[in-house]
Amino acid sequence: MAEPPVRSTLAEKIERLFEVVRRPDREQYRNEEVAAACREATGESFSATYLWQLRNGRRTNPTKRHLEALAQFFQVPPAYFFDDEQSERIAEELELLGALRDNAVRQIALRAVTLSPEGLDTISDMIEAIRRREARRRGLTEHDGD
Repeated sequence: MAEPPVRSTLAEKIERLFEVVRRPDREQYRNEEVAAACREATGESFSATYLWQLRNGRRTNPTKRHLEALAQFFQVPPAYFFDDEQSERIAEELELLGALRDNAVRQIALRAVTLSPEGLDTISDMIEAIRRREARRRGLTEHDGD
């Protein structure tokens, strides 16, 4: 039986967009940038403070036009904000697209396309081993200063 989708708050959904959808230099968008683009798209009031309140859950009932402007800015369908199942799927796709913007990740993915299933399993095992080793190293580094 499939697990029901995890319900996310509006603030969590907006925050996830900020985490995943990045500027071309891979930095997070600033509230000011997004609010200005939303003001331009709607012609309505949309301040950086208001966006900050939405991101932090202090405001929970934006207008339809504000959500449409946010959806347009982050290039997601407006349903992202209303349908938990669809928002989870879209967020996963955005994370993948974000990862593929990294040239090194993209080059590995493009090379892997021609590998056999066994070759892909080997590469996957290698990546997992490196990921675990780096996580252990980070854990040791974090505790060395204690």
